[in-house]
Amino acid sequence: MQEEVLDYLTRHTSETGTSPLRISESRVRYTPDHKPIDFTTAPNDRPDKIGVITHGSLNQGVEMKLDAAEPIEDVVAGTFVVIQGAQYDFFSLITDVSIDAANENILLNPPSQDDELLRRVMQGMGTYATVALKPMLMMDNRRHQELAEEEPRAVKTVPTHFSLVARATEDDVARIFGHETHDDGKTFFHVGQPLGMDAIPVCINLDRLVERSNAVFGKTGTGKTFLTRLLLSGTIKTGKAVNLIFDMHSEYGLRARQEGGTAFVKGLRDLFPSRVSIFSLDPRSTRMRGGSADEEVFLYADQIEPEDILPLQDTLNLNPTAAESSFLLKNKFGRDWLRRLLQAEGAEIAEVAETIGAHPSSIEALRRKLLQFTRYDFFSTASSKGKRDVLDALLECIDLGKSVVFEFGRYDALKVYLLVANVITRRIRDAYEKKTSLYLQSQKAADKPPQLMITIEEAHKFLAPGIAHETPFGKIAREMRKYFVSLLVVDQRPSAIDEEVLSQIGTKIVAQLNDDKDIGAALVGTSDASALRKVLASLDAKQQALLLGHAVPMPIVIRTRTYDEEFYRAMQGRDRPAPATLEEAKQQMDDLFG
Repeated sequence: MQEEVLDYLTRHTSETGTSPLRISESRVRYTPDHKPIDFTTAPNDRPDKIGVITHGSLNQGVEMKLDAAEPIEDVVAGTFVVIQGAQYDFFSLITDVSIDAANENILLNPPSQDDELLRRVMQGMGTYATVALKPMLMMDNRRHQELAEEEPRAVKTVPTHFSLVARATEDDVARIFGHETHDDGKTFFHVGQPLGMDAIPVCINLDRLVERSNAVFGKTGTGKTFLTRLLLSGTIKTGKAVNLIFDMHSEYGLRARQEGGTAFVKGLRDLFPSRVSIFSLDPRSTRMRGGSADEEVFLYADQIEPEDILPLQDTLNLNPTAAESSFLLKNKFGRDWLRRLLQAEGAEIAEVAETIGAHPSSIEALRRKLLQFTRYDFFSTASSKGKRDVLDALLECIDLGKSVVFEFGRYDALKVYLLVANVITRRIRDAYEKKTSLYLQSQKAADKPPQLMITIEEAHKFLAPGIAHETPFGKIAREMRKYFVSLLVVDQRPSAIDEEVLSQIGTKIVAQLNDDKDIGAALVGTSDASALRKVLASLDAKQQALLLGHAVPMPIVIRTRTYDEEFYRAMQGRDRPAPATLEEAKQQMDDLFG
């Protein structure tokens, strides 16, 4: 049989002048209207081909035989490639790479290191490499000109045997992920480049980003803060959302030290001076870093609710009985519950316990744990009546379209962060529910609340399985989309976040994670999670991340955009003056969202 095939190929070459090595280019296939396609002149023949499809299935993905001339060490998991099928282009990710041999005897008797010629002869013949691909989207092939403008859609079939595979081009990336030039930078925002494709931008759709909660995951040192700054800059630059950022370590508002170095990078107010305000628990610290606080924040005991201290159970080592006592106190004393508790001494503690039906030891334990907040300058047991309310100032900024960076300064202890972020967010949530109710009743554009995105670090402390359903952050993640509020969750331990919350997250940027439980949690609610696990496990520790979810058509590994002078210049000219009145702010929102 081999002799017959070789004889046919030899005769074909002598009669037609076509090399046997290129005979596959002469195959005739047909379009749906039965017109033949000439593959030797097809405009969809791609440069930078790396192999052909040999095996596969719709569920498990497909397998490519790597071209013998292609160095296997240049083929990296997470690379964006395109399979050129007969009717469709399949946009795919490389998920695995393996090596094999046509004959096991070769592996049992490998050539020596000195026999370079034999090793090169065997490469591609006796030995070969295979690459696992996961098709993510398919689009009608550009050879069919009448179908060229169709949108990509979910993969419902597989390419034919021997379909060519090539690295994606800049045009492919723009077709799938959009480009900032498509609408003058109003919707698409550049966040990075595909692996091995420098200077080719991958964009996210900001309209889709802000309408659901999102997450930035990655272990410590992977650059989560810089990724978060990129996303925040995009929403501020375009006005797609107003941001409330709980800045635990003073890294977002003003200039901050670059991670792993001595250089400093610009903060959000440096980039957008008229669009960002700084609220500070520690104005002195803000001034020492060369800035000034727009609002000095004070917290009063009568502004705190029992659910605000639930995330503090682990941090303060509160037992469940002590936490339950806070609800009993609230039922009895109303808004004055915390002040009454903190000011009780000696026999008064037993009286309070008897009054509410709690054990004195649990009341004493709760008082002792919460009393430590009274030593902070920003906290007061006095009544908040007649005092400037931080919520009023926050809502005023948000209504004017100004984002707020909430700095903690020297009060960066986790217990302070958890308490303050909970108190502020709960009150913001209540205010937005009322605003939305008014808008639904009036149906006037002027009453529509601005889209708000709340950024929290150490998110697993707020969204742990036992408390997520009771904290304001848990409710926002699950229900607040209809109230124009979403979260941007920043965390290094996604496995510690409630699964129901994880399933509600729309878009994720996932940097390197080492723990298998964290990798699995980061992919909760994601189709093709098994293939993406391999991709996540292969990420570098710096400037690489897997981008997936609601704001992008398909998952892709990116080299994240650098937060540097070039980025600063890209932001210049985008900072519109802050509106002087609420009416002017509403008009700007109407212009943006129609």
